[in-house]
Amino acid sequence: MTRRLTKLSILLLPAFCWQVLAYETDQVSNRLQPISDSTVSLNDRVNNTLRSIAGEWRGPRNERRFVKRIYWHIGGLHWVDKLERWAMKAPEVDKLTTPRYQSIYAGHPLYASRVTKLFGIGATIRVNDVLIGSDKIGHFISQGMKFYMRWIRSRDEDDAARRSAYTERAIFGQLTTGSYSNADLVANYEGHRFYRSLFEDEIVPGKPAILVWEEDRWKIQREFDFADHVNDYWDEGVNFNHYDRLLYPHVKNRLLEYCDEFSQAPLRYAVRNESELLQRYRHLELRDTSELRLPNLCQQTTFETGRTGIVGMPP
Repeated sequence: MTRRLTKLSILLLPAFCWQVLAYETDQVSNRLQPISDSTVSLNDRVNNTLRSIAGEWRGPRNERRFVKRIYWHIGGLHWVDKLERWAMKAPEVDKLTTPRYQSIYAGHPLYASRVTKLFGIGATIRVNDVLIGSDKIGHFISQGMKFYMRWIRSRDEDDAARRSAYTERAIFGQLTTGSYSNADLVANYEGHRFYRSLFEDEIVPGKPAILVWEEDRWKIQREFDFADHVNDYWDEGVNFNHYDRLLYPHVKNRLLEYCDEFSQAPLRYAVRNESELLQRYRHLELRDTSELRLPNLCQQTTFETGRTGIVGMPP
């Protein structure tokens, strides 16, 4: 069945590429390259949007309408959100140098990598001292809005999370790329938390809602901060994707090529506060991919072969 779906997805690529244009990001290649943090720049774009919407508001209180206006300002129907597109192109947003043909997805056969083979690798940026794919900004704004709207209808986060996981299994994830992204699901959920934090106190622990309704208009009582939402589980260099059986062996062997870099700075490949993150995201249907983390993968290979390197290759 998996093989049939894979063949079908390849055959149908021309029909829906203009809608999906899915790509992967790579937070393993050149991970040790120093790049500046872009939290302040991204925060400014979001806070300017919130101020603009609140300042131009006319009419009664309407939370859904405010959320939709954010979506149209910095999200959108295009395959790359407006804020995401800005981050990809803005010179003030530093990015890892990851050439298309030198990523962890490069060189794999088309039947395994599928859409990623055609569209290449997205940018990696640093936010809240975490390396994230630029696509996570789009997940946060647009998919987060969809998660929030599902929650509005059901008032059930578990139900909204199940629907979010379904999209990651289908056309926006594993069906077209061979990858099921745990980090995408985390960014979707954190986007939902952002939208709730506009109107609800304590969604971000210890902080009031961003907005308050006073004198028939919205007022901003605190600024938005990506640091309230971005954590190590947004980083696909430590919170790895789950790869299907066609792509998994190729990615695993490629990852083993990074063991020397891992040995230079092992703490850069660790997850901080993981027990807290596991508790926060326990309902998101994340898949255990810890076997691909370089601390585990490289140590296991060293134990089995007496050296680091690709399993099955001569020393």
